[in-house]
Amino acid sequence: MIIVVGYAPTPPGQAALLAAVEEAQQRRGSLVVLNSSRGDALSDPGFAQPADLEWVRATCAEAGVDFSIRQEVRGKEASEELVALLNEVNADLCVIGLRRRSAVGKMLLGSNAHRILTEAPCHVLSVKPTDRHV
Repeated sequence: MIIVVGYAPTPPGQAALLAAVEEAQQRRGSLVVLNSSRGDALSDPGFAQPADLEWVRATCAEAGVDFSIRQEVRGKEASEELVALLNEVNADLCVIGLRRRSAVGKMLLGSNAHRILTEAPCHVLSVKPTDRHV
């Protein structure tokens, strides 16, 4: 089983990674962690820095999960990158973190989560951060 997780160094991103690790352990699957940025990765708070990626590596390794990490900076929305990766690796499951947004925020910025939910070629597990995830 191949599980793809959209990761950003945020509480929802951390919750998604931890949930994906749990799924990989339970299903004896492998994990592909995707972190991406549309533009200037240095100023994008969602783009994982070396310390963030070390946390990802340590978390996956401690759990005994087979994993790989991909970072992309190609000018695409995170949802585009994630859906493309799901298709590329023929993923069985996608895990994403959700954050609360107002209706106006969704209208102005669009919804990556909505796009992933409607375009993913596999099941999608969406998680929200809780105290146990961060």
